Amino acid sequence: MTAARAAVEILKREGVSNAFGVPGAAINPFYAALKAAGGVHHTLARHVEGASHMAEGYTRTHPGNIGVCVGTSGPAGTDMITGLYSAIGDSIPILCITGQAPTAVIHKEDFQAVDIASIARPVTKAATTVLEAAQVPGVFQQAFHLMRSGRPGPVLIDLPIDVQLTEIEFDPETYEPLPVYRPAATRAQVEKAVRMLNASERPLIVAGGGIINADASDLLVEFAELTGTPVVPTLMGWGVIADDHGLNAGMVGLQTSHRYGNATFLESDFVLGIGNRWANRHTGKLDVYTRGRTFVHVDIEPTQIGKIFAPDYGIASDAKAALTLFVEVAKVLRAAGELPDRAAWAASAQERKATLHRRTHFDNVPLKPQRVYEEMNRAFGPETRYVTTIGLSQIAGAQMLHVYKPRHWINCGQAGPLGWTIPAALGVATADPEATVVALSGDYDFQFMLEELAVGAQHRIPYVHVLVNNSYLGLIRQAQRNFDIDFQVNLEFENLNSPELGVYGVDHVKVAEGLGCKAIRVTEPDQLLPAFEQAKKLAAEFRVPVIVEAILERVTNIAMSGSDIASVNEFEDLATEPWHAPTEILPLT
Repeated sequence: MTAARAAVEILKREGVSNAFGVPGAAINPFYAALKAAGGVHHTLARHVEGASHMAEGYTRTHPGNIGVCVGTSGPAGTDMITGLYSAIGDSIPILCITGQAPTAVIHKEDFQAVDIASIARPVTKAATTVLEAAQVPGVFQQAFHLMRSGRPGPVLIDLPIDVQLTEIEFDPETYEPLPVYRPAATRAQVEKAVRMLNASERPLIVAGGGIINADASDLLVEFAELTGTPVVPTLMGWGVIADDHGLNAGMVGLQTSHRYGNATFLESDFVLGIGNRWANRHTGKLDVYTRGRTFVHVDIEPTQIGKIFAPDYGIASDAKAALTLFVEVAKVLRAAGELPDRAAWAASAQERKATLHRRTHFDNVPLKPQRVYEEMNRAFGPETRYVTTIGLSQIAGAQMLHVYKPRHWINCGQAGPLGWTIPAALGVATADPEATVVALSGDYDFQFMLEELAVGAQHRIPYVHVLVNNSYLGLIRQAQRNFDIDFQVNLEFENLNSPELGVYGVDHVKVAEGLGCKAIRVTEPDQLLPAFEQAKKLAAEFRVPVIVEAILERVTNIAMSGSDIASVNEFEDLATEPWHAPTEILPLT
């Protein structure tokens, strides 16, 4: 068979059932093999960067998924670099396959010939241009091994067109994936860590995205319950423990944090971090974050331990392997009556959770964004899969929405590229077509890759997209306050074709409808909940993306700190009455 056909056969035997991409001259042999082989559903993107984000959303929806994105030579590969950067930053395995000019002319300035492997190497676990057709099976086999082993991440395989077309000997019936390697904690290491936890008075667990990647959320909750230890999920770990669980202490950080989460963390004296990377927007200034606390760090990547600050003890381990032992050790100690009673400490965390609220209920017109999230809490239940990337919309959403399950908050964390949300949501909805998928964007994130809405219309991929529109680069505008400027962040203009919008510029409803989707515009707070309910019905009926655009007040400053978790500027009124924050997990007391 051709090397291209061998590549497709390996994809199927490695569990790939979906791919996202855009064909082109240099990758057409691969597409011919994809069609001839069958078994892999392909979604045609409108932009190859969009295809890479679709692949990431697809991977992150279910344990074991690996999204595949495909493009031709030259700019297709360079366009997917942002997707690879996003994936490696958040430890997400995706496979990027690119076409390439013939081997004889790769370095002769041939049309669309670029050294994509060298360009991609810093943002992948491996990037290879395959120059010998007989190596294609081995390169693909190694790619899946690398993506799944250790800290997960993306791989790029670049296939010259002549390599794709070359006949090779390959027997798909006897193909076997390579064993996956993941480091595992030892019993002695875990026993030491638990002894350190037991010696503390006010311990916390910081639960990162590595727990979700390892499909170990149930073990995390079991260990927290055995030891009575409150849990702080990171933004990437949100959902490892339900927001309404009695040991969920809230999120910590400069931006995507809860008032009660920061307050509880500042009272702690011991922190067990599992599968987290101490991201700077979680920690803030390290002297404030670490002062007076003992730290144990468990991470699958050995070089991650000590990268940000030196913990008091580190364990290189896959989160599931470590948590399996943490649960075993905790059970032994409980049976022996050697686990301290943490009831008072856990109760104090819940007391803060019931009192330190931000206000969400406002009746303003134009809308205040807080009211949008309040109504989202009413409209979308615990089964909702939220998808979002960056901006004030994401920060406020993380402060005010509720997540109850792993893989139900799918957020681009480290890279945060604008435009990620629409294609990622399409990938999530492809992976879980019956789920309630709800994307959240500001107007600029929405405009970056809105052409991908046509993919949802063409392929009948339904989801609801909440678009909060203030016609501003809101997060950058807020950051510019420190420079006493408001420069090149204002998106307002009077749209000649939609004068009813005033200065809000782009008519997103018309654009969405022109791309084959449904859209609803909301201008008053009591319209929000009916609009969300209508959007769910429209998505179910027409099987296309449905946009709910909320017209916001032009300027709202969302709570955040520029330096440390002890000095968050709240900007807006805080909740002082129960009706100020009616959808909080615990009513105001």
